[in-house]
Amino acid sequence: MTTSTRGATKVPAVLVLEDGRMFRGRAYGAVGVTFGEAVFSTGMTGYQETLTDPSYHRQVVVMTAPHVGNTGVNDEDPESQRIWVAGYVVRDPARVPSNWRSRRTLDEELSQQGVVGISGVDTRALTRHLRERGAMRVGIFSGNALPDEGTMLAEVRQAPEMKGADLSAEVATKEAYVVPAIGEKKFTVAAVDLGIKGMTPHRMAERGIEVHVLPATASADEVYAVNPDGVFFSNGPGDPATADHPVSVMREVLERGTPLFGICFGNQILGRALGFGTYKLKYGHRGINQPVQDRTTGKVEVTAHNHGFAVDAPLDKVSETPYGRAEVSHVCLNDNVVEGLQLLDRPAFSVQYHPEAAAGPHDAAYLFDRFVSLMEGQRA
Repeated sequence: MTTSTRGATKVPAVLVLEDGRMFRGRAYGAVGVTFGEAVFSTGMTGYQETLTDPSYHRQVVVMTAPHVGNTGVNDEDPESQRIWVAGYVVRDPARVPSNWRSRRTLDEELSQQGVVGISGVDTRALTRHLRERGAMRVGIFSGNALPDEGTMLAEVRQAPEMKGADLSAEVATKEAYVVPAIGEKKFTVAAVDLGIKGMTPHRMAERGIEVHVLPATASADEVYAVNPDGVFFSNGPGDPATADHPVSVMREVLERGTPLFGICFGNQILGRALGFGTYKLKYGHRGINQPVQDRTTGKVEVTAHNHGFAVDAPLDKVSETPYGRAEVSHVCLNDNVVEGLQLLDRPAFSVQYHPEAAAGPHDAAYLFDRFVSLMEGQRA
């Protein structure tokens, strides 16, 4: 929820958390009012990909890295057609961008797209507060005539919570489209868009896959109308407990035994389809430096995350599901959160993070090759 005026100047701004903690700073981006869930991202680079990731819909992102904006904004790195974050919080914005691809400043881009932000905030103190108290609702208010503190706090507490929010259809494509294979076409994949990033179908296209990107509301019949060799479920925002339609479509895919790959929200959908529960993390995982172990190989990957919910599945045993045996394939080494699932009797797996490497790192790119191997095995 945002109201804004383009062309932000260095006017006063205040960030108000729902527990009453306040941080004062200066307007950054558009001037106005915005509300969302306060979360923090630990990436030191890749802010343009973060801003345009649909999974950040209705979230106010706090950057833990103090200096933001020094490479400006270019026209090559966006992951979607717009900025999706509800608000943006930085400590020390770059005064002048320095990069050969830069076309405009980050401040200008935020302003042009009506994204209300705040700078000059002690983001270290804010991040520590969110780690201790958990992600919570927040408002950013900027302008020369701000409401009194009580009024601002009351407005923040009236904003909707992330728990129970059904958001994937709000960010997904409304019309199906095709990303052609690069080079020789080897496979066709139906990708259910729950908030997909642009680099994801590109990574599949690089491997000879023609990707049919379908709306979040697509039925199983529409998925199979493209004659897919595999089905993909993307990342996306919101509470997976509300995603009954994608769960029902995924169960149909599992019944048919079609190779299946899910990431992020898609991992949570697979968890629900197998009969596991989901829950909200205290403050979530966000950034491009999260350590995850692939239990199938023992290798540790540095991975990109953006999730506030997780699958509640047993870490150390094989579970019986309606679709055969399942196990946790990946785990976060910081807190033992489930980061991946795989079926042992059907060609289906998922991970909770972003293997498309936008903005990096590249440790998990092999997962797209694993998906290709499943489709090759099914065809053989």
